Amino acid sequence: MWKPDIPSIPALGVGSYAAPGWYIAMHRKKRAGELGTHDAEELLEDATRIVVGDQKSAGVDIFTDGELSRQRFVYEVFERLTGLERIEPARRLGIPGYDMAPSFRVRDDIEAPGGLGILEEFKRLKKLVPHKAKKIALPGPFTFAGSINTKDTQKERVIDSLVRVLRNEIALLVEEGADYIQLDEPGITRLEPSQIKSEVLEVTNRLFEGFAVRSCLHVCFGNNAGRPMADRRLNRLIEYLLPLKCNELMLEFANRGLVDVELTKELSTRFDIAAGVIDVKNFWLEPPEEVARRLEICLKFIPENRLSATADCGFSALPRYLAFQKLKNLVEGTHLVRGTL
Repeated sequence: MWKPDIPSIPALGVGSYAAPGWYIAMHRKKRAGELGTHDAEELLEDATRIVVGDQKSAGVDIFTDGELSRQRFVYEVFERLTGLERIEPARRLGIPGYDMAPSFRVRDDIEAPGGLGILEEFKRLKKLVPHKAKKIALPGPFTFAGSINTKDTQKERVIDSLVRVLRNEIALLVEEGADYIQLDEPGITRLEPSQIKSEVLEVTNRLFEGFAVRSCLHVCFGNNAGRPMADRRLNRLIEYLLPLKCNELMLEFANRGLVDVELTKELSTRFDIAAGVIDVKNFWLEPPEEVARRLEICLKFIPENRLSATADCGFSALPRYLAFQKLKNLVEGTHLVRGTL
């Protein structure tokens, strides 16, 4: 582990956390223009304090801020980008889904004059847990690009612009003291393997190049409204993941019944593995003993010093009472396994 005071098999969240109900209600008022600047800042500060408090009560080893300032993971971050025109979704009625999210078309060079807001998230987290291990996550370039309608002649320029924007944000985070940065990429699992080989490796490696941080890639299959959006077979990706230049891979196993977990034997020769052993797409509350059982299976393939315990994805699609209990059981199950090592 990159910090000597972090225990064996640390327990941590992926990034997002379930927002308090009152925060969601007030957030709608904010978007309707009913809150002043001070009101909005106080709202976010108070909600983040509660999210951090839940993590303290659960006993996690590495903290996140809960990503409350971007309730929809990436779509609200688009508001900080210039050079794009919003396209309203064609479907607004019925079951929530990915086709209800906005998309964008390119009108000019893509820039983020005021940053992406991730730096402010880290500052809030640092103020609340100054002496604890912290992780900050940001959406990857292919996740942004997945919502941008581009012509073939525009694709390379769009990706290069997004890499520049993200590297600027990473540089600010590092300057502020962030030493564990995660790239969330549900965008890459939707690509064809040939695209991953020709595009993703070079771009992802370029993102972290030159930064002295613990770098993590979250290989995500999607979690909008608790639903995936991609072919969830990990074996189709492994040969393209191995050449990556990062410290850690965050992989989901719980909701897939630990299918493909044996592939981590090869992956863990190159990377630390944060294994998803809590299913955030299921309202069933896994008892700590089940979490421990899943971790024990992971340990058959991943060395103890390479393994972290986490959820399959963020907790934002769950109600807070259930998210907290799942996080608590994650920690308790991890402690059960540590006690046998």
